[in-house]
Amino acid sequence: MASLLTISAQEKETFTLTIEVSITKYDKGSILLALYNSKENYMEKTYRSSNVSVKDKKAVILFENIEKGSYGFSFFHDVNDNKKLDTNFVGIPKEPYGFSNNQKGTFGPPKYEAVAFEVNENKTITLRIK
Repeated sequence: MASLLTISAQEKETFTLTIEVSITKYDKGSILLALYNSKENYMEKTYRSSNVSVKDKKAVILFENIEKGSYGFSFFHDVNDNKKLDTNFVGIPKEPYGFSNNQKGTFGPPKYEAVAFEVNENKTITLRIK
């Protein structure tokens, strides 16, 4: 009986999170995305990350084996592929960026509650970057 309990505790239900990005301005570079799995880790400790090249003004990011729960993400379009978010002299991003739920920050990133979404089934999120 104990072995059955051990097996069921180890086998957690997982899902696939797909993020489809369409880009209207630049057909080059990459989409860098950081996925967070809790309010405590948000903008501090990345749960998973992705770096996907833009091709034909599109990028598809796939995260497999995502456990049921609350998530949020931040991303930017690394137009020049230098692996960093380029900013102007006062720190304002020069490359397109954003957060889940189409949130934008004001003097910093939006709160986790604004970007959070639930994963409890296979999920596809569509983003449009201008």
